Amino acid sequence: MARYNDIDMEKWQRYSEINTDTLWIIDKRDNSGVHSGNYHGNFVPQIPFQLFSRYTKKGDWILDPFMGSGTSLIEAQRMGRNSIGIDLQESVVKEADSRIRSEAKPDCKTQVFAGDSSSLNMEALLDSIGVKKYQFVIFHPPYWDIIKFSDNPNDLSNAESLELFLKGFGRVIDNTTKFLEKYRYCAVVIGDKYANSQVVPLGFYCMNLFMEKGFLLKAILVKNFGDTKGKANQQGIWRYRALASDFYIFKHEYIFVFKKTK
Repeated sequence: MARYNDIDMEKWQRYSEINTDTLWIIDKRDNSGVHSGNYHGNFVPQIPFQLFSRYTKKGDWILDPFMGSGTSLIEAQRMGRNSIGIDLQESVVKEADSRIRSEAKPDCKTQVFAGDSSSLNMEALLDSIGVKKYQFVIFHPPYWDIIKFSDNPNDLSNAESLELFLKGFGRVIDNTTKFLEKYRYCAVVIGDKYANSQVVPLGFYCMNLFMEKGFLLKAILVKNFGDTKGKANQQGIWRYRALASDFYIFKHEYIFVFKKTK
């Protein structure tokens, strides 16, 4: 079996920083260097660090179809991986590109593009940078309409229904995983939401999308999260609301890891 990471199993005890459990407790966001928590909806850099450590090697190519502020690309180049980022908003891409390049490494290639990951011509994009396949895809889509990222009707955060959100995300999966190398991995970071006084298990709907498309489910990881920007300094209010009603406060999100086998 071909190696899909750089872990030296003869020295396995040295990798204490790499998680092997399914519950990820991350107390504090890594804000080192150009990492920033100011962008609405970005994730902690520790997530791509863990995933890239387990499922990629130095020199591999990583795709992020929802790159946002570029967290995963920054982490990729720090780890000696090449990366491609795509985002719908040109202004977001320009800002992310500037931040990413301020930490550029001569032995890493990072390419960013403005476009719709559900319809962008991925073959032409890869040809333009001389790449045939990538070895990992990290998906961090909008959690449906919890945060509105733009006015673009193709933005998944503007989907008018759960069905349309899943259909749109499915198109992104189809368009991007065509060029994921066989037997390599991808992951989706996603949370659930409340709507109409009930839980919408968005994470498991997305998990099912991948499984319906023939991907093997390799891991269901649960990561804690603290205050979001929308709930900052409002712990008491949310606790009061939870006690006064019949719901619990979300403190977790999912990371589903899949393997491509066809």
